[in-house]
Amino acid sequence: MSEALTQQLALLPDYLSRHLLLSVTALAVGIGLSLPLAFVTIRFRRLQGPVMMIASAIQTIPGLALLALMVPLLRQIGFLPAVIALILYSVLPVLRNTVTGIEEVDPNLIEAGRGLGMTPNQLLLRVQLPLAAPVIVAGIRTATVWVVGIATLSTPVGATSLGNYIFSGLQTQNYTAVSVGCFAAAALALTLDRLVRFIEIALARRSRRLVAVASTLAVFVLGIGLWPVMFAGSSQDGRLTAVIGTKTFTEQYILGAVIGEELSAQGFETRTLDSLGSTVAFDALVAGQIDAYVDYTGTIWANYMNRLGNPGREEIANQVDQWLAEQHGIELAARFGFENAYALAVTEANAESWNVRTIDDLVFRAPGLVMGGDYEFFGRPEWTALQESYGLQFQELVTMDSTLMYAAVAAGEVDVITAFSTDGRIVAFDLALLDDTRGALPPYDAVLLASPGLQARKPELFRALANFDGAIDADAMRAANQSVDLNGGTVLDAARELADQLLR
Repeated sequence: MSEALTQQLALLPDYLSRHLLLSVTALAVGIGLSLPLAFVTIRFRRLQGPVMMIASAIQTIPGLALLALMVPLLRQIGFLPAVIALILYSVLPVLRNTVTGIEEVDPNLIEAGRGLGMTPNQLLLRVQLPLAAPVIVAGIRTATVWVVGIATLSTPVGATSLGNYIFSGLQTQNYTAVSVGCFAAAALALTLDRLVRFIEIALARRSRRLVAVASTLAVFVLGIGLWPVMFAGSSQDGRLTAVIGTKTFTEQYILGAVIGEELSAQGFETRTLDSLGSTVAFDALVAGQIDAYVDYTGTIWANYMNRLGNPGREEIANQVDQWLAEQHGIELAARFGFENAYALAVTEANAESWNVRTIDDLVFRAPGLVMGGDYEFFGRPEWTALQESYGLQFQELVTMDSTLMYAAVAAGEVDVITAFSTDGRIVAFDLALLDDTRGALPPYDAVLLASPGLQARKPELFRALANFDGAIDADAMRAANQSVDLNGGTVLDAARELADQLLR
């Protein structure tokens, strides 16, 4: 077994257990809501249309969007917003199949029941539900597969799941991680589906022995699956716990691992919440749900402070520090010593051919070019600032995963991309960064932010985080990124090498 696979399998018990807990909780609550709701809509027909319409409308919302919406609504990250979104997704198939199954029961059988003097409740429990059971169970099986699949999207809102494999693996091009995550999610969905089917068969045959076997098997499977998370207590040796957040790109994963490794070496119990959305990470820090994460001064300046313009590196740094402290109580633990800035990039060959070295030089050619950007860029204030400063107008704007942009511009599929200045692929793909002569883009110095009051609550942890001040330069960060993105190394190996070189 390869070392890469071994590293991923070591994470499987925790990821699988948390994914199963999310899925089973959502399904149990969803079924508990859907069945009574179906009975109410059957009894009061006028409610059936509006209720079905609302359930269907929820189903049309993309899973990741629904999960993301839960965070600002609940002002929380992690299990709760994820499980509520999954509950909402589980309602439609169970609700629809229950209503359909009950309404399709032979009217003659219902009339016969009434002739025997059955009440509406007796008819429902003794005639309609038993006859509709196969259709209802089919809805539960559909909900099961949907929920297990959608639960993989819960990672960006801070809920650990098998999606951790997929999000981090895609960003770091670690297809071993992606494969393990996809296989495990598929296996879990099929296992739960078979369990529901087995229980259905047992109930249909009305065999007490088969029901007992099915119930025992379900308890056994769920018990084994949930064991790691149900019995994973907090540190029992008195060590202080540190929760570190990361965003969804290679550099963040490496820095998160570096911080985790260093804190562990100093005796802290560490836990990392990977692949958080940008605003999710910031909100989680403000709420104290994570202790620290790495952000960039330009991101805070443009996206959180809603400032445009570039008054200079020191001025932006000072204003960012002041705003974080005054508005949110966030403490600056360290400045790493490198900048990872947004920059427009073209191939070196095109830069020579077009005689383009600055963004000003690009303006004349832009209407005939296709520009590629990451998921966030064209919705960020920085893009607005570029357009206003230079009057940039491209033939087409293409949004793509940041891991694909560099290969896309090198292959000529797009002409210009929004590169990150510490990305090792700039050199590897022979790209030229265009000078921002008008200073439209702010500086993006990497800073380690600590949650409000951390210095008072956990002074030892704050002092440990402060040790990262000035510890990493741009060349070292670029080399670490390149070792993962281009050389096929793991995030953990890159983090350890970076720590060995610079921190000890």
